[in-house]
Amino acid sequence: MERRTFLGAGAMGLLAAVEGGAVPALVFDVFGTVVDWRSSVIREGEDLGRRKGMSVDWAKFADAWRAGYAPSMDRVRRGELPWTNLDALHRLVLDRLLAEFHVEGLTEAEKDRFNRVWHRLQPWPDAVAGLTRLKRRHVIATLSNGNVALLTNMAKHAGLPWDCILSSELARRYKPDLAVYQLAADLLGLRPAQVLMVAAHKGDLQAARKVGLKTAFVPRPREYGENGKADAGTEPWIDVAATDFLELAQKLGA
Repeated sequence: MERRTFLGAGAMGLLAAVEGGAVPALVFDVFGTVVDWRSSVIREGEDLGRRKGMSVDWAKFADAWRAGYAPSMDRVRRGELPWTNLDALHRLVLDRLLAEFHVEGLTEAEKDRFNRVWHRLQPWPDAVAGLTRLKRRHVIATLSNGNVALLTNMAKHAGLPWDCILSSELARRYKPDLAVYQLAADLLGLRPAQVLMVAAHKGDLQAARKVGLKTAFVPRPREYGENGKADAGTEPWIDVAATDFLELAQKLGA
């Protein structure tokens, strides 16, 4: 994506509101928006393969693991599973993939540690610095389908300076269920229009907008690798767009 400054149609009004203190809180999607899940999973898979003497296409494995994310949450939505947090859903998918990719000989402790790779994801290069700047003027919080323990451990591991951890686990529903976005505003003691949702995924932003949250789009073109397909380009309904968190901080005056 060309690195240039670009604003959505409602951005000037949003920036005026931010300057006036009317948008005191920013909530962030995490997987793909704040952290580079794919490279992190590949890296730990390769390390596991070296230690265990296994030859596995870890890029394909990582993509398959992430591809199981939405279908596993759908099982919860349909009532096929009771409320099940993301750690447990990740483990259900992992057990299937270990068989499919012929990954054998792992102890239960090794399987558990690999499943918790999602607690150890690395941030995008701009994430920590950008969040630190944004925190000067705003409350910053997660709003992720990750469970609270996962998001807390990730923040500790990656140095993510959240003011608080908000998770779909608190609503016992998964995004894009509208109740998750409404709960975030409620827990922050704010009206939805006082909260800015930041995400690299337009579907997440569209759902947040239905509740009344403001929207910020920060594309991550390398989320699915060099040749992967990620959301790109702004839309008229997006309030503000930026190439990374540092530019977002600049646009919001942080």
